[in-house]
Amino acid sequence: MPRGPRLDAPGTLHHVMLRGIEKRDIVADDKDRTDFVARMGKLAQETGTTIYAWALLNNHAHILLRSGKAGMSTFMRRMLSGYASNYNRRHDRQGHLFQNRYKSIVCQEDRYFMRLVAYIHLNPLRAGLVASLDELDAYPWSGHAVVMNFRTNSWQDRDFVLRYFGEKESPARKDYRDFLEEEAGKGCQPELTGGGLVRSMGGWSAVQGMRLRKEKQLSDERILGDGSFVSRILEEAEESVKSQLNVFDFDQIRNRVQADIEDLCAKEGVGVRQLLSGSRIRSLSRVRKTLVEKFVREYGFSFAQTARILKISTPAVAQIVRRML
Repeated sequence: MPRGPRLDAPGTLHHVMLRGIEKRDIVADDKDRTDFVARMGKLAQETGTTIYAWALLNNHAHILLRSGKAGMSTFMRRMLSGYASNYNRRHDRQGHLFQNRYKSIVCQEDRYFMRLVAYIHLNPLRAGLVASLDELDAYPWSGHAVVMNFRTNSWQDRDFVLRYFGEKESPARKDYRDFLEEEAGKGCQPELTGGGLVRSMGGWSAVQGMRLRKEKQLSDERILGDGSFVSRILEEAEESVKSQLNVFDFDQIRNRVQADIEDLCAKEGVGVRQLLSGSRIRSLSRVRKTLVEKFVREYGFSFAQTARILKISTPAVAQIVRRML
């Protein structure tokens, strides 16, 4: 399903997520990991990109960064293409290493910065690459060890992170560590991996409450933040980007919903009429699952609205959503 153009103004805070093609590993050994991290740091300095948090796992990576004058896209393109070329040479392989389009979410700093740092730095623990927070403190393939002062990276802005927790180094570091321990108990927190209305509002219940109050909230699947933040980001974007915004009003985005359905059906080789017939063919079920996730999570539609659009029952939508959790 096509995505809107990236929001890439210099100085913007981005949560970047990249994955290996077909969920394959992007690192095979510590030489690969060293190369990945070294390239990230070198290019961050060359492009004026500020990095606050990062975690390199076996088949994906997370980076919290503020784009420099060159832009986030330039930084990512140079880093990924250079790393992939070297990886292919080392391992005598050809073809793409990464999924063609990495994911980048513009984030509202005052609301999400601390939680995003914790979420990213806790990834190795959630993935089972370390067994405890004590092991994570010295783990070399995450920015957490730098914040904890177990390792040093001149290109990682640990001071900015610690200032969220205090002015003095030692107490701030302790409070940061305590905060990570609290966040570790909250699970995967999928709301921190994307934008859109539901994530930005804090869940479906908040969206339903907003609907009952007949409130409208500006949202965009590329942005994690409240309506005023979304509005400001889009106002700073080019006019061609502004046209991609979503307002929580089905009538206003009816054409976009129809385009979503038609585009995905064309990509998967199924007919729109066939999709809306209620058939339970496996290929159609996959398409419905993707559309339900988009309509409910990103557009904030109710289960009943989504059911009417896709010509299925409301319980069927609810069942798909439960399986996504």
